Amino acid sequence: MPLSKRGHKKGLIEMKIGVIGIGITKFGEVWGEGLRELLLDAQLRALNDAKITPKQIDSLYTGNMTGGILSGQLHIGAMAAENLNLDKPSIRVEAACASGSLAIRQSIEAIESGAADIVMASGVEKMTDVSVEQVTTALMGAGDEELEGFHGLTFPGLYALLANAYMNNYKLTREILAEVSVKNHFHGARNSYAQFQNEINIDTVLNSTMVADPLTLFDCSPITDGAASIILASEKTAKKLGAEVYITGSGLATDALSLARRDSLLEIKAGRLAAASAYKQAGITPKDIDFAEVHDCFSIAEIYAVEALGLAKQGEGWKLYKEKQTYCDADSPVNTSGGLKACGHPVAATGIKQAVEAVTQLRGAGAKRQVKGAEIGVTHNVGGSGATATVHVFRKMK
Repeated sequence: MPLSKRGHKKGLIEMKIGVIGIGITKFGEVWGEGLRELLLDAQLRALNDAKITPKQIDSLYTGNMTGGILSGQLHIGAMAAENLNLDKPSIRVEAACASGSLAIRQSIEAIESGAADIVMASGVEKMTDVSVEQVTTALMGAGDEELEGFHGLTFPGLYALLANAYMNNYKLTREILAEVSVKNHFHGARNSYAQFQNEINIDTVLNSTMVADPLTLFDCSPITDGAASIILASEKTAKKLGAEVYITGSGLATDALSLARRDSLLEIKAGRLAAASAYKQAGITPKDIDFAEVHDCFSIAEIYAVEALGLAKQGEGWKLYKEKQTYCDADSPVNTSGGLKACGHPVAATGIKQAVEAVTQLRGAGAKRQVKGAEIGVTHNVGGSGATATVHVFRKMK
């Protein structure tokens, strides 16, 4: 039954896609590896974790957004298969910054349709070998070129518009907004694959270079190289291979490409709709969630995300940060990986990275950032300024 047709039956988890392997590279400025090598590194790590051979994989889906414009390399699907010496179906997936989570969703659909039993989903970007101006232009392809890019808007500008709209309507202060980055750096300092592994304070955020008022440099995610892979399997095969973690819900929604054509600037509607769909499939409510990995491309985006996921009411997400409730040892842990801000944002790899962190937490392998007793986690990945949003529910199965 296709994902869009699924209905929820009380007490019954209808989707159970097993996670049998995860792999991730160090995120950051990786000078010694190109696009191909980064992808291969993540793929091999996932295979090693799954304890399977490449020939057991039935198909591959690889997220990539900027390979064409920044590396001159399209046709990433063929590259992913060639890396493993495979001639299996292998497809590049592009949905801006949500490309990685869309690769996961495509993998789920391949398994549920019966077309594949074991699938590898990956995400990869090589972004630091070119100028900031080139990266800015490439990333603006995730927005509306005619209505936004042509008039000089960039993504910091778009999210600054959202931040101002939110702050003008709700009681979010500049100091509380800075707490998002402070918390993410706290987690990043405890994550060995994070780009930035240092703690910061509110003054660091407030006194950093202004990028687009009210957002300063430390409100913004960095330019990053990196790759991540996850190997999924049908429930039957996953059980045979000893999977501990399963995906039990997958939601996808879209909204207008430009901010100008949105119904409201006070929420990311696609995120809310994707979450509702994923929760219905998984048979959960926001109260069941032990932690969330969300898309904090800018600090304000994390506040929109926790509201979209139902972790707070609309207009009240900032309260979680004022009360410091989003740390790994608090009531509502968010972005234990360090998020896009501290862990880094190799665009298409981010959605897979979120899944890797979710599985790591549910396996109890989060070390100093571990969420105690975690059984259910969600990932929230956004493309553009909210035009695409994907939410996945991960669950530890005994």
